[in-house]
Parts: sequence; structure tokens; C-alpha cells
Amino acid sequence: MSVSERIAHASNRFLDSIRSSKADEAGESPRAKDLEALKGHKYCLVTTYRRNGEAVPTPLWFGLDGGKAYFRTYADAVKLKRIRNNPKVLIGPSDARGRPKGPMTQATARVLPRSEEPRAEEIVQSNYGFSRRIYKAGYSGRVEDAYVEVTPT
Repeated sequence: MSVSERIAHASNRFLDSIRSSKADEAGESPRAKDLEALKGHKYCLVTTYRRNGEAVPTPLWFGLDGGKAYFRTYADAVKLKRIRNNPKVLIGPSDARGRPKGPMTQATARVLPRSEEPRAEEIVQSNYGFSRRIYKAGYSGRVEDAYVEVTPT
């Protein structure tokens, strides 16, 4: 494992440790029919499901385009395995620690093929500006990533 990959894994463990306990309650909040509640927010809470049905909420940076949300994660992130096993997710606005800031929407997630990743990065980038470029430059090419498209159901 490279140094960059070790840093990425340590970063994920740290973010898991500071996640708000309110993130677990997000599935109990009122449901929206589309992703309008995400507009104007910098973080979304994506809840994926383990095989046993247990919900796993994760706050993420995202972008919106055409009624769909897009986010980037590490290619070896467990959330990708959960999405491949069960593409049903909940998504809604949150703060950086995962505290819900609005209604959640039931959706279907799809891990994008490499050919669609450049467009997904443009969409995510459009929500952040310069700070996203700095973040991406720190990891670009050092840690393999993957992009996910989320479509309301």
C-alpha cells in the first residue's frame, strides 16, 4: 500500500470517528421526491445498506446535474461494494459531519464506468470552485477513485 493510500485510509477512519450520531437518524426524516433540497448545500448524506439491511450514512461532496447527483470516493471504499450489492440509497443535504439539513430522497446509485468519470468530476467541481481543485490536486493520480451517479426513484 502506497503512502497516499495509507493517508486516504487514515482520513476515512478519522472522518468516520467524527461523524454525527444524527446521521443515523436521517432515514427517519421526511422524504422528498427529487434532489431539490440539495441545492445550495456543500455536503450530502448518502445512506447505503449492508447485506443485513443496516444503514450506513456517509457525508460527501457532490454535484448536481439533470436531476441527478454525483460524488467521488476511493475505488476501494466499502460503500461501493454496498452500492453494487444493493443500489438503493437515501440522499439528502447535510453538514460536513453528516447532520441532516433537509429531507432525504430515496434513490438508486450506479458506479460509473471510466468513460463517464470526467463529466462526473466536472459536475462535482462545479459545486466547489478553487477549494475542490486544491483537494483534488493533493490526491490526483495517487489514489484510485470512482464516481457514483444517484438518481431519485
